[in-house]
Amino acid sequence: MNNKKKTSRFDDLIDAARSRQQRDNPATTETQPTSLSKSTNPEYIRTTIYLPKSLHRKLKAAAVSSERQMSDIMTELVEQWLSSHNPNQE
Repeated sequence: MNNKKKTSRFDDLIDAARSRQQRDNPATTETQPTSLSKSTNPEYIRTTIYLPKSLHRKLKAAAVSSERQMSDIMTELVEQWLSSHNPNQE
């Protein structure tokens, strides 16, 4: 009589995928430096702005076409605006 606990039908597939991942990528994730995402980077703060839908669509399309993040574009624009309105402050 088999005393093995009945498992999910996916357990064998999950184990096989984990074994394959460990075989194909041995410890690469442990040795590679990890960069902080903006959401975990203490130098960044999350904020909300309201844009008209049409402007948001245009910004999103421009960001995708230039392979940039919308937040990076917004940062650049805010910095430009601040420097033009407060030329004595940097």
